[in-house]
Amino acid sequence: MSPRLIAIAAALAVVPLASEADTYRSIAKDGKRYYGSIIPAECQGRAVELLSAQGVVVRRIDPEGAEKERLAKEASEARKRQEESAAREALRRNQALLATYTSEKDIEDARARALAEHAKATQLVENRLETLRSQHAGYEKDLESYKGKGEPPSILRENLKVVEADLEAQQQLLDLRKREFEAINTRYDDDKKRYSALSRPR
Repeated sequence: MSPRLIAIAAALAVVPLASEADTYRSIAKDGKRYYGSIIPAECQGRAVELLSAQGVVVRRIDPEGAEKERLAKEASEARKRQEESAAREALRRNQALLATYTSEKDIEDARARALAEHAKATQLVENRLETLRSQHAGYEKDLESYKGKGEPPSILRENLKVVEADLEAQQQLLDLRKREFEAINTRYDDDKKRYSALSRPR
């Protein structure tokens, strides 16, 4: 057999082997399509299709999709843990509520006590404000008396600044007390509603 025929025969012998090999196909970031018997280097981290010898897609490898699936699974598990934690906390609060009160009247009595204590604390702040306003008016009057007569003592201005700062702080505290009043009622309204639901015959 001539050398030329031997070469052709050898090439034909290789073709079936090559046609039976699977091929990887992918589109790289540059938009070009790449093929190879192994995943092309340009396509690392990209979606890759595994083609059969007949050119049919037999498998799809999607690293980004796998990562998204992993993140979605982790997020789902985190939500589940949060829901379980919230359920345990709700159970604990309900058990504490039933252990604290024996009737809705108990809740109303507790509300009345809390509001009474709150009213006392609020009254103290209001009394302090009245005292400070009186002091502030006195200092203002003293300053007014120095007009046209010379510079007032520095201690007078310092005392006025101290009283003004205290007035602002006490006013902020009074505003807080007002918000607390609403919060107290809201809390006991919620306790009463939950107690009613928990104690209702099922």
